[in-house]
Amino acid sequence: MNNKAYTKMKCFSSYFCAVFVIALLFSLTPSSADSHEKFVQCLYDYPENTSISSVVYSQTNSSYSSVLDVSIQNLRFFNVSSKPVVIVTPLVVSHVQASIICAQRHGLQIRTRSGGHDYEGLSYVSGVPFVVVDLIKIREIEVDVENNTAWVQAGATLGELYYTISQKSKTLGFPAGVCPTVGVGGHFSGGGYGFLMRKYGLAADNVTDVHIVDVNGNLLNRKTMGDDLFWAIRGGGGASFGIVVAFKINLVSVPSTVTVFRVPRTLEENATGIIHKWQRVANKLNESLTIRINMARVNSSQSGNLTVQAQFESLYLGRADDLIPYLQKNFPELGLVREDCTEMSWIESILFMAGFTNGQSTDVLLNRTQLNGLSFFKAKSDYVRDPIPDVGLEGLWPFFFDDEAENAFVQFTPYGGRMDQISESETPFPHRAGNIFHIQYGVSWFEKGDVAAQRHVNWIRRLYNYTEAYVSKNPRSAYLNYRDLDIGVNNNGHTSFSQASIWGFKYFSNNFKRLAHVKTRVDPRNFFRNEQSVPPLVKNGRK
Repeated sequence: MNNKAYTKMKCFSSYFCAVFVIALLFSLTPSSADSHEKFVQCLYDYPENTSISSVVYSQTNSSYSSVLDVSIQNLRFFNVSSKPVVIVTPLVVSHVQASIICAQRHGLQIRTRSGGHDYEGLSYVSGVPFVVVDLIKIREIEVDVENNTAWVQAGATLGELYYTISQKSKTLGFPAGVCPTVGVGGHFSGGGYGFLMRKYGLAADNVTDVHIVDVNGNLLNRKTMGDDLFWAIRGGGGASFGIVVAFKINLVSVPSTVTVFRVPRTLEENATGIIHKWQRVANKLNESLTIRINMARVNSSQSGNLTVQAQFESLYLGRADDLIPYLQKNFPELGLVREDCTEMSWIESILFMAGFTNGQSTDVLLNRTQLNGLSFFKAKSDYVRDPIPDVGLEGLWPFFFDDEAENAFVQFTPYGGRMDQISESETPFPHRAGNIFHIQYGVSWFEKGDVAAQRHVNWIRRLYNYTEAYVSKNPRSAYLNYRDLDIGVNNNGHTSFSQASIWGFKYFSNNFKRLAHVKTRVDPRNFFRNEQSVPPLVKNGRK
């Protein structure tokens, strides 16, 4: 996205916009009963917004439900009572600017959605009157192979980004997540990791410019927003500071041939002993090699009884003939053989890790619908700095035999490599050197109703309580993109820094206070807020 395009996206007249904003913000506040009608009229009256009427959906619009539901990725948040009064699906940045200004004018909160994968539904659920700005139509991707860069708009998905890169180059990639339907906006601004993390760091580590619309409706880039805001929205989450509309990223080199494998080992096949060794080597292996572990219950092929299987899943940036002797030397307990390995292109490895069948067209990456359909879902996260002893692992296995664990998993993802080389204060994402691996806990279910939901949520909470002795402490760290409201929530609009610190230090460690300073400068009235948004520092001496 060149300077000409950036200029084109700006409000057509700085003076006229400033006058319009001031008039809106300081005019009389309407009653709550008609606020959404007046919000819509405000959108129509916004300068240069003649096309916006086609992308505004009130609850009486026949397309409202389909527009709302299309990006809901968790059945827990279908048919909830707290639905947006209006949905806006902007076509251009001026639609985003109008939505921000008009929402403030009429006392409505804004929730921004790119892919809809927020684990707690915060991009489309709120307890107060609110508007959803759904960026699904702002998803342009421009790849510059000559300079190894790309501009990607926030409504694009990871799958769309990977596909577009692959159409331009077979030896360029990007270090982001595994799930192709995840939206770029939340993923990049919250960190974003995948199988290239140990080689190239996070998605946020490879962002070089951002376009964001701030609380005043201004479209800012890296130069005009300042270093502190640019720092904050690369790992601190964008929703606390404005609406991110585009990222400029550095693409990374990948070989023309990579190697993948999935090696399953059950408890009867010494899974505990292999995990014991994995914890001691996975973060020290060559940075071109990532081996993560997915643990779940299965039926034993030997006895037919339920058991726990640890599946070792890997991407190696190289050929199998180099990988096999390397692992035979450094991780012989895994028992990797040539038959376990498959060589393919990097884009084919994206399909492999996402669970698509071998040989499937890369066109499937353009599908914004999840491969295996939707379920009810709850997740949590942890970081591990010292190996979990065998007794700790053995205490973990019985959880998988509970009825609620039929569709549960525990995933270990190794750190090390590039992650050890980046300072914990380089971006708001603090989980760097000293972390051996990251844990994601997840449980899915298909039974409807509050009773079933509570039973499964209680199960994952019990599991989380059990592992407390074996994970990071003071704080017990968590990953922002695996949103978990159990670790603390804000009071709507009134949360102090000290109150928010209950959850903020778990996500951001000591970076949380710097995030609050940035928030105070760019959004002192706390317009952009949700249950886990960064609050401004209170100016009357209370924090």
